[in-house]
Amino acid sequence: KLEMGRSVRFKPISMDEFINMLRKTCIFVAAALLVIVSSSYAKAEEKAVKESFVSFVEQLKTEALTKGFTNAFISHSFAKVSFNQRAIKADRNQPEHVETLDTYLPKRVPEWKVKKARSMYKKHQKLLTKIGTQYGVQPRFIVALWGLETNFGRIMGNYNVISSLSTMAYEGRRAAFFKQQLWAALTILQQGHISRDNMVGSWAGAMGQNQFMPTSFVSYAVDGDGDGKKDIWQNQVDIFSSMANYLQKEGWDDELTWGRQVKLPQDFDISLAIPKNTGSRKNWLKAWSNTEKTLAQWQALGIRRTDGTNLPKVEIKAALVFPDDENGRAYLAYNNYKSLMHWNLSYYFVSSVGHLSDRIKFPPIH
Repeated sequence: KLEMGRSVRFKPISMDEFINMLRKTCIFVAAALLVIVSSSYAKAEEKAVKESFVSFVEQLKTEALTKGFTNAFISHSFAKVSFNQRAIKADRNQPEHVETLDTYLPKRVPEWKVKKARSMYKKHQKLLTKIGTQYGVQPRFIVALWGLETNFGRIMGNYNVISSLSTMAYEGRRAAFFKQQLWAALTILQQGHISRDNMVGSWAGAMGQNQFMPTSFVSYAVDGDGDGKKDIWQNQVDIFSSMANYLQKEGWDDELTWGRQVKLPQDFDISLAIPKNTGSRKNWLKAWSNTEKTLAQWQALGIRRTDGTNLPKVEIKAALVFPDDENGRAYLAYNNYKSLMHWNLSYYFVSSVGHLSDRIKFPPIH
């Protein structure tokens, strides 16, 4: 504070100091203006996108009419649809970490998950045994898939599925795929398996404790307890039955396991393995057919178990896969491997399912 009548003296500054102060002031003002302009532009852009999305949803409604859905049903199903910016962001920012199976498996199948899987297997053993017998699928694989997909039902996603699928169709890169999923989602609602508000899932529309996309739900979901609904969100009988039905329909054989890690001899001809990147499931299956051999044939080529002992003497065929490359892990994959690759076309995913299922099996759970 200044007292009345008291003079104030200011320290003189040089021209260079004045110019420097002016420069800093200009920079500050410019930065502030940039923030204001950027914020205004972002809000305008967001408003334009939302208006465009509303128009797109109207087109979806019109198209839904041609699929046989009624006006009243369409209006109800889309009543709470909204543009989901989080879904767009999640799709465009999926992690691209450089992984190897050796770094991936410890993270996907840590000891706590193995213990949890064995505990959940024991808890549901009676139900799992019944379903496993009915569908011809070893229960340990059901539990392994359950644990890896949603951490035993704990992480299913909280996105509204109709909003997510509408948003992803609007985004445009895979519009035809997400529209197909949207029509399937509407079919599920129309059949009364779940309510609109309770149909939640991942940003991409994968649903329930087994993370079925809507078209997979239509193809594989099962009303396991006969209550008239296929509830893969809360009903444990339906969840396990749907998973087992999926594997059975994709050729599962409960007389076989999934595969085994093996040791290659020196100077092994790696062209005998399925190429790592075949480009599509169709090409991958073709490569399988071209490279599979009996265990006796692989034995003759020098392949052994990881401890160096001979391969099992059983009359089954297997294909050789390298999840990384010839310097990484090598596996002889049995036919059930193909069923798991249909679930998720990823060597890493299938390897994690196989390893977790093996940890559930050994030591035996009583």
